Amino acid sequence: MNDQFLQFPRFFVTAPGACPYVEGRTERKLFTELRGPDAATFNEALGRMGFRRSQNVAYRPSCDGCTACRSVRVRAAEFQPNASMRKLMKRHDDLQVSACEPWATAEQFDLLRRYLAARHPGGGMSEMDSDDYADMVERTPVDTVVYEYREPHPDNRGALVGVCLTDHQSDGLSMVYSFYAADGQRRGLGTHIILDHIRRAVTMGLPYVYLGYWIADCKQMAYKVRFQPIDVLSGEGWHPMMTDTPA
Repeated sequence: MNDQFLQFPRFFVTAPGACPYVEGRTERKLFTELRGPDAATFNEALGRMGFRRSQNVAYRPSCDGCTACRSVRVRAAEFQPNASMRKLMKRHDDLQVSACEPWATAEQFDLLRRYLAARHPGGGMSEMDSDDYADMVERTPVDTVVYEYREPHPDNRGALVGVCLTDHQSDGLSMVYSFYAADGQRRGLGTHIILDHIRRAVTMGLPYVYLGYWIADCKQMAYKVRFQPIDVLSGEGWHPMMTDTPA
């Protein structure tokens, strides 16, 4: 028998720190290492239990007295874009999208730096250097793709305006991290990248697009519930989120 199956995974808990989403609360994470030939299968199983992947680590919040972070996923085949989403998709459908191997590039890192400066100045990722970014992209034990979104150009090398680091799973696409040009020239790029992933999931016959964590009272995460129908994970498992969203 493979020794990998004989080794029970070891879980660890981080030291408490300030929560980046809910003021006045502390954050703590439960995590484990992803390694070996069954890392992808293990990662998927953990993902269904609310874990997320960062490099070769799977983690989930494990905060004392707080369960605000909820995992959410879009039911891709049932999703119907509203009027504003259809307009947005038409506006950006000229973008050229490439599915790339998980290799970091200077062009991607430059876009990330501009994105963080515009959208998350002073945030936890603002101190990342190029080596940190390379680790984020390249240290993956699972089937990871970097989707690049470029301005139209005859040789497919137009200006890079969007990137999404995406894990391909047997039950869906897990959007690990996305960033994009936030200079106002291409409005709604973040929404378009999610819509594009939903379309891809449908084409691939995959039921879900995993969007990570959602907090009900966090304005930074409010956009996620626009992609209905959406499931939320609770102690009883995955179930439809009942919410009203604008058309």
